[in-house]
Amino acid sequence: MRAVFVLFDSLNRLALGCYGGTAIATPNFDRFAARAITFDNHYVGSLPCMPARRDLHTGRLNFMHRSWGPLEPFDNSMPDMLRQAGVHSHLISDHFHYFEDGGATYHSRYKTWEFIRGQEYDPWIAMVEPPLERFREMYSDRHYNVPTEPKRRQHQINREKIRLEEDFPGPACFARAFAFLEDNRGADGWLLQLECFDPHEPFFAPEKYREPYRTGYNGPILDWPKYAPVRESPDEIAEIRANYAALVAMCDAWFGRLLDHFDEHDLWRDTCLVLTTDHGFLLAEHDWWGKNLTPYYEEISHIPLIVHHPDHAARAGRRVTALTQTTDLMPTFLEIFGQPVPPEVTGRSILPLIEGAPGPGALAFGMFGGPVGVTDGEYSYFRYPADLFDEALGEYTLMPTHMTGFFSLRELATGRLAGPFDFTKGQRVMRYDALNDARRPPGLDGTRFAAFPSAVYHNARDPNQLHPISDPAIEARLAAEIGRILQRHDAPGEYFRWMGLGRPAGAVR
Repeated sequence: MRAVFVLFDSLNRLALGCYGGTAIATPNFDRFAARAITFDNHYVGSLPCMPARRDLHTGRLNFMHRSWGPLEPFDNSMPDMLRQAGVHSHLISDHFHYFEDGGATYHSRYKTWEFIRGQEYDPWIAMVEPPLERFREMYSDRHYNVPTEPKRRQHQINREKIRLEEDFPGPACFARAFAFLEDNRGADGWLLQLECFDPHEPFFAPEKYREPYRTGYNGPILDWPKYAPVRESPDEIAEIRANYAALVAMCDAWFGRLLDHFDEHDLWRDTCLVLTTDHGFLLAEHDWWGKNLTPYYEEISHIPLIVHHPDHAARAGRRVTALTQTTDLMPTFLEIFGQPVPPEVTGRSILPLIEGAPGPGALAFGMFGGPVGVTDGEYSYFRYPADLFDEALGEYTLMPTHMTGFFSLRELATGRLAGPFDFTKGQRVMRYDALNDARRPPGLDGTRFAAFPSAVYHNARDPNQLHPISDPAIEARLAAEIGRILQRHDAPGEYFRWMGLGRPAGAVR
């Protein structure tokens, strides 16, 4: 068996026509859905980027134990397990977070890997004296207040070297994927993970993709909204959304070239193709930008998943309504390649769902130190602790790094041995106090989670989640589901207390 796993970043479900989107033309994503199986109730797990990838590697949620951080020495890793079983796992990515302190153990779990430079603030181009005056004229200070934001300055510098379409990191990732497929066309037993940072912000795409989405805006570049309440004018909102649309259109076009390659070489016969993303993004819905500070509304948490498996080719075009989430992909790939699933895995292969097997009754998702979301398919519930900033939680890790640096000496001073947990394979870990000023998302630039009220929504009657329901019985039932899922993931007792949940019967810690 062979498999191509295409992972985009921040690809909103409703940006795709096959999920009901109408604002952006996505003929190739829709073309794929017509010959594959579309999962209509696929959700995130741990958020944001690297926690989602830890879910992908390990097949279990991690947000109740750890914020953004590396794979741990005791973690299962799906591509590494495949490698050890004789399956060649290869990563092609421009996701530069793999090469920061908080993500540095992921790419090396693959047998081989390639890294494409230049996305966002990737420290790629060295320009000692950038053209500051020209930058000030080109870029809106709403998004590029660069004297206090060196990451945005680095993006401006990188962008100086990206002129032609083939210079863009996303297209370069696809070009390397086509080279891999050509080189290994006659081989069996491989997994190619083609992982594109697009359409993550900044929303920068070649002009030809921008042309169909012209707006009335006539000002400096607006393409990197800050995670904050919307303060832009209607024209500015339209411009930002149009820039996102252009980037999605570019993703669709290059994904179409991959489909053409499958057609030309009849890869459909013996190669799986899986398309998904790590999370969505608020584009002024709920009067917010971003993904980290608000409840995990449908725009953030409800994401696309489309799968082709040669054994299920006769079911092309079918839609699956069972609940699935990011953690399910790890055991799915293990099943695709005939490998056993470790006992620590809490996700479930999605392949039986294609044949009508039932899904789980509910699933939960969240970010370390933030609210917890849960859905049972009919209702969604976002639960907040009584005090988001109560420093009661601990980071449980043997790898004390945050996104872009080490734990501070003040954090390290709080360390003590804890565990083991049921996923640490008998190993004890260090517990560090989760201090509010730690350099973890979302607080990297001084921002924090916003304090929203806990709320329940009806998924079918209120798909935009604008009208919360007051129903104590539903809230209690979904809160119990959160407790059950936390217990299944061996969450520490402090997490139950912090969330205002009673310890389930039988919990050890």
